[in-house]
Amino acid sequence: MNFPPSPNPTAVPGRGEVDVERPPDSRGHIDDPAASHSSSSAAIPARTPPTTLEDDQRASSGVTAIANIETSIARALPTSSPPPQILGRRRRSLGPQSPPASAVRPTTAAVPPILHPSKRRRRDSAAMPADADASGHPNGHLASRSNGSTTQHAGVTNGAQKSTAATNGSSSTGDKHSPPDSEPQPSTYFGHDREELTRILIQALSDMGYQAAAESVSRDSGFDLESPTVAAFRSAVLEGSWVEAEKLLSGAGMSDGRGGGNGLVLAASSDRNVMKFWLRQQKFLELLEQRDTSRALTVLRTELTPLYQDTGKLHFLSSLLMCRSAEDLMAKANWDGAGGQSRRQLLSQLSRCISPSVMLPEHRLAVLLEQVKQRQIDTCLYHTAASPPSLYSDHYCDKRGFPTEVAIELTDLVGEAWQVQFSNDGSKLAAGGGRENVMIWETKTFTLVNALSGHGIGVGNLAWSPDDSLIVTCSQDKVARLWDAQAGTLRKVIRTFSEPVSGCVWSADSSAFVLGSLDKTHSLCSFKVEDDECIEWDKKHRVQDLCGSIDGKWLVAVDDSTKIYVYKAATRELEYQLDVGARPTSVSMSQDSRHLLVNKKDGEAQLIDLETRNSVQKFLGHQGGEFMIRSALGGANESFVASGSENGYVFIWHKNIGVAVERLAGHLPRCNSVCWNPVDPCMLASCGDDGHVKIWTNKTKMMELRSLQPKPSNGWRGSISEA
Repeated sequence: MNFPPSPNPTAVPGRGEVDVERPPDSRGHIDDPAASHSSSSAAIPARTPPTTLEDDQRASSGVTAIANIETSIARALPTSSPPPQILGRRRRSLGPQSPPASAVRPTTAAVPPILHPSKRRRRDSAAMPADADASGHPNGHLASRSNGSTTQHAGVTNGAQKSTAATNGSSSTGDKHSPPDSEPQPSTYFGHDREELTRILIQALSDMGYQAAAESVSRDSGFDLESPTVAAFRSAVLEGSWVEAEKLLSGAGMSDGRGGGNGLVLAASSDRNVMKFWLRQQKFLELLEQRDTSRALTVLRTELTPLYQDTGKLHFLSSLLMCRSAEDLMAKANWDGAGGQSRRQLLSQLSRCISPSVMLPEHRLAVLLEQVKQRQIDTCLYHTAASPPSLYSDHYCDKRGFPTEVAIELTDLVGEAWQVQFSNDGSKLAAGGGRENVMIWETKTFTLVNALSGHGIGVGNLAWSPDDSLIVTCSQDKVARLWDAQAGTLRKVIRTFSEPVSGCVWSADSSAFVLGSLDKTHSLCSFKVEDDECIEWDKKHRVQDLCGSIDGKWLVAVDDSTKIYVYKAATRELEYQLDVGARPTSVSMSQDSRHLLVNKKDGEAQLIDLETRNSVQKFLGHQGGEFMIRSALGGANESFVASGSENGYVFIWHKNIGVAVERLAGHLPRCNSVCWNPVDPCMLASCGDDGHVKIWTNKTKMMELRSLQPKPSNGWRGSISEA
């Protein structure tokens, strides 16, 4: 169920120009920028503890800086200490009750029997415990498969399904018996706590469906995944035994040792009353689903209301009493019912409030491995691989694959080129500038396919619709135009503004868009594609540029002074505003809708976290000025930031490290805009005051692109009629 989140709790002074030094292994410094090649849900917001390693940590140690930008070194973010290992599961006491456990060699005709006894005592095959319904399969649970299977089975833990007794800590004996001749195992494994690692492995094996293997590891190691109390709490939540779940929660201790405890340990920042509220809210919703309105009303009045003082939330729950059917309830509450995933989602939310020493976070091994992969990507200076790194070897991308070569130079535009933009599917490229035309090329051969003409003065901004069927052009003649991008025909002309139109943001379904203008009276206005209705946002600041998040949550506008305005796109309400100390020239949004890239007049670009409102990285070295200079996020995994510059160069920085990795001689006298191909991490485009559009890629793809170029009689570019 989606409810409004709690509000989460910025700018730096301008900096001067910083010279970017070329490394010794580069192709050499190029002073002439004109050179044609490069020179370089469950319910409510909760006070829950962190669940995994620090997602935002950006380590830069061991990485050689390519550019001499001292202020671009990555800043270490504060890290939280791992949760204390309190009440962790200890090894079960050794005893003589069961025979020694060891592997059993499979017997086949091709392998003769072992005549000599091994050093470790083996069980007779008849004494091996049989897995239920193993059907002859070696893991006792399912048919053999590749070792990469991630199919979920009945043994999946932490909210997916009820665990079996061997892995949830509720086995009948709780004892482990090692072979008499076995030596004591060290408490660490290459510096890692053996118990922690073993429990994580047991969980991962269960997640992947290898239940027999998980049980075997638990028996051999003596470690259970969870204690009987934690397993009982999990079972109570998944089965809807709300009285039992609350009883166990009430008896839980705290991670600091307060309150004794029954084996269930809450994390330090957890609120027991909030957790009870979540349980009772699920109970309330399930009673409504059963159409037991009277009992649901009693739960609301006597159980929920005393725990929570958010009147808005309680009013919302009260409104659910008016739902006429279970389907209506599910739609209004964004809840899938007792038979759906709601109980498992509730357990997942509750588990984040329980100490990981007694209840592991979900899919812990997968989370750790993903963090390892991401860190390797974050520290790869020339990351161009579209596929995720392998776990078999350390990740590395060769610099030769980086887009530093001019493959094609497009000269179809006349006059200055101000902006260049790839379509969302990467199949087309549009560019506009100081003259009346916007040119569109297809990106396989970069043949010109459309020329959108009729703009009075010049086009300062253009925006593709999410489905790439339409394109909006924002003109200096105070008019916005809506075009059919495929046919090149004009569909609508919008003459609402008395000042130049500065930017456009589309809705996710391509049915509407928001226009920004330097006109204070009509600074932000919403329009629909199919009618002429105009919705005024009633904001009284000018809009120099604007962008929107893919998830539809944010719309960000910058004015012509030093302010950034962050709006809730759905309600058009101002969430907050920031002062960045210098006039912003352009803004763009990351694909994850979390970060905002701001380019500024003072020659500094900033990456701002929209949730925390903090600047997380700065990019220096390029030159700003009075004119619009656009920057963009892109490359593989959006690992890079690229920007134009007043001195004509294209600058590329590593997003997480903040180091400039390339400086490419682009345009004379000024490079106005840079953008990445969203589907090809090895391709970017730039444009400048020379009127040219340059396509950058690596040497291999450069040869491929040039081999596909048409050979018209005029020796270079084809005309629209030829296309």
